[in-house]
Amino acid sequence: MRKSTVKLNGHTVRVFSLNTVVVGSGAAGLNAADRVFSLGQKDVALVTENLKWGTSRNTGSDKQTYYKLTLAGDTPDSVYDLAETLFNGGSMDGDIALVEAALSTRAFFRLVEIGVPFPHSRYGEYVGYKTDHDPKQRATSAGPLTSYYMCERLLEEVRRKGIRIFEGYQVIGVLTDKNKEKVIGLIALDLKNINDPEKRYVLFNTRNVIYATGGPAGMFYFHSVYPPVHFGATGAALEAGVWGKNLTEWQFGIASRKFRWNLSGTYQQVIPRYVSTDENGNDEKEFLEEYFPDPSTMLTAIFLKGYQWPFDVRKVKNYGSSLIDILVFYETVIKGRRVWLDFTRNPSWGSKNGELDFSLLGKEAYEYLKNSGALFGRPIDRLEKMNRPAIEIYLQHGIDLRKDYLEIGVCAQHNNGGLHGNIWWESNLKHFFPVGEVNGTHGVYRPGGSALNSGQVGGIRAAQYVVENYSGDPLKEEEFLEEAREQILKKIELGERFAKRIIGRSNISFILKGTSDRSMKSMGIVRSLEEARRGKNEALEDLNTLVDRIEISSIKQLPFAFRLHDILLTQYVYISAVENYIESGGRSRGSYIVYDPNGELPVPNLPEMFRYSLADESFNRKIQRVEYKDGKCEFFWDPVKEIPREDTWFETVWNSFMRREIFR
Repeated sequence: MRKSTVKLNGHTVRVFSLNTVVVGSGAAGLNAADRVFSLGQKDVALVTENLKWGTSRNTGSDKQTYYKLTLAGDTPDSVYDLAETLFNGGSMDGDIALVEAALSTRAFFRLVEIGVPFPHSRYGEYVGYKTDHDPKQRATSAGPLTSYYMCERLLEEVRRKGIRIFEGYQVIGVLTDKNKEKVIGLIALDLKNINDPEKRYVLFNTRNVIYATGGPAGMFYFHSVYPPVHFGATGAALEAGVWGKNLTEWQFGIASRKFRWNLSGTYQQVIPRYVSTDENGNDEKEFLEEYFPDPSTMLTAIFLKGYQWPFDVRKVKNYGSSLIDILVFYETVIKGRRVWLDFTRNPSWGSKNGELDFSLLGKEAYEYLKNSGALFGRPIDRLEKMNRPAIEIYLQHGIDLRKDYLEIGVCAQHNNGGLHGNIWWESNLKHFFPVGEVNGTHGVYRPGGSALNSGQVGGIRAAQYVVENYSGDPLKEEEFLEEAREQILKKIELGERFAKRIIGRSNISFILKGTSDRSMKSMGIVRSLEEARRGKNEALEDLNTLVDRIEISSIKQLPFAFRLHDILLTQYVYISAVENYIESGGRSRGSYIVYDPNGELPVPNLPEMFRYSLADESFNRKIQRVEYKDGKCEFFWDPVKEIPREDTWFETVWNSFMRREIFR
């Protein structure tokens, strides 16, 4: 790595030149940096705003899942079986599904070897359980903090190898050559020197960029289970010309608001009360009973919400568990009320003198609680019996479920779509590799925990390709500056314009709140063509006028101004994708409802906006891609690639491997 300082139109900028920069310090980014180094490319560095930020380190659930090939018992499984499970989720390319399946064991056992405490039997079998959209028992877990443990162990490996870490740097631009054919570097803010205009901007002249910035969480900031310290940086890549893929596809689910945590598994299986209040916490009522036909159906739906946590439009009809998500959305987003889970008392409907009538439960719910020794007491008593760590995780954040109501909402949890990448995770722009959630590898549905596997596999693939094909030095500094000069100066000029908006007060939170509300209305679990068009136009207007509207209290808020710019650009492209999907005939699928005037209501007493019909299966056989260019979006639809069925004769593969043909 080389370091220098240059002058550009009077601006002093530091330049770091090296082979590979990994952006992001979550599980995907740390693994990618470790893999690049381990495979032989030592000229690699990791760039992050804060090693303790990000989704991997700060989220979880009652039992956070890692998905991989079956490694225990007598249940038959194979790489192709796993690939078919991933592929059958819809709108997923079969070649990527095969790669994720084939490398799942390599990625998993690497984590085991560095100390992630996945459980195994006395005979060494890594036993599994079924997760959502999983036909077998491929899921495993290290507990509520699986991804946190992954980050801890991977960071130890990165530090042990002496890989350079640039902590306190926020990437604000992805730099390409003049022909926009390849990525050649990055521009970032030095957050530790934000007050010094001579050190504020930093350039990375690099041959390869591995982009592990996570999902674009900032768009749903106030309606999100993403940690408050995660925003994403998808906009910078879209702005550079990286294609978006399946941007319509998100995963939403019920989560707590004050402390952002998924409320799946045991939190629902103990059957808490769902309570609605006004904005001041008054006018309390148990609102679910207004929509369910009887207490048995309601109680069973609450229990099944644990198994079926993500909102799934296929589980709405006939009072399915996902009806609960719609009702929570209706109470909070449409009615403007607040919704809470109460673990201190049993649901009134189905209880007598405060005691739950367990005979009202469906067979599956009853047997589960019986086998767990939990056919007694209040929800909190059952939770204490079945999963005490689920209580303790809230205690650590100042919430005592033994006495406190838990405020909840339907929250964005994961972006199944994202940036385009091929089977080596390389985007349409050469030398740029999105890995982790920022890469749109997933389709409409995905097994729970497959995202963690995908992030680890993506790091392996990107590292392999970099080492095999893109070794060597980056551009000479003079050539790099010549190619990227206009892009660099444009970003610096934007920053200096933001800096002129320092007026001693800030409206960033106000703008972000409006942006977040727009996301939930235009691309949340309930969508319509009218709302998508309105949201798209509003996002574009906000993006184009941001410099004139924004107010910041000091130069220290410059990073937030750039984040807001990234969020608005991302939102414009994403909502445009929703508009294009509906205009193309797309209807309800995955984790959202699309309003259809000729459809049916989930239950009779819901308003017209919830009328829906399921998407035609043909939409699951194609993928929507988008290119953002000159402030506009161009969409193109491709058929999914089938799972490859190539020659696996050992000698054939061996020869191809020895000639390095597999890396071409």
